[in-house]
Amino acid sequence: MPLSAGTQAPVFTLKSKSASGLADVTLPASGKNTVILFFPLAFTGVCTQELCDITAGLGAYAALNAEVIGVSVDSPFAQEAWAQKEKIGITLVSDLNKEATNAYGVLFPGLAGIGDTSARAAFVVDKNGVIQYAEQTATPKDLPDFDAVKAYLQALA
Repeated sequence: MPLSAGTQAPVFTLKSKSASGLADVTLPASGKNTVILFFPLAFTGVCTQELCDITAGLGAYAALNAEVIGVSVDSPFAQEAWAQKEKIGITLVSDLNKEATNAYGVLFPGLAGIGDTSARAAFVVDKNGVIQYAEQTATPKDLPDFDAVKAYLQALA
């Protein structure tokens, strides 16, 4: 079960990779509204669609004073290669040890028989670190309700 609205969001510092090297990224972002998107795996069809769509609409999230961070159990090196290939423009962080995935309650066991991954889930965390919206999709093929995510961000603006 994912953490529910009204819960204080767990804080994690995870690794992100860019052309300038490895960097620590803390989620949720301090003092900002944060959309945390857990997704199963880089280089897969639905995950690519989701994060490319988010990238295309990133301005709408910025206008709502929100940072968007994608989290998966992939290595930061795989995430960077995928982001470059698909032109994904949001910050991607590696939860290789599944600590954040487990803390947020969104572990998906045995995806396609290859191992445990993050489930597809979306959290809106306000600038005080409180979860305002939480959704784990029924299957990894389903996308979160991004209209609801934006509505919660609008209410926080």
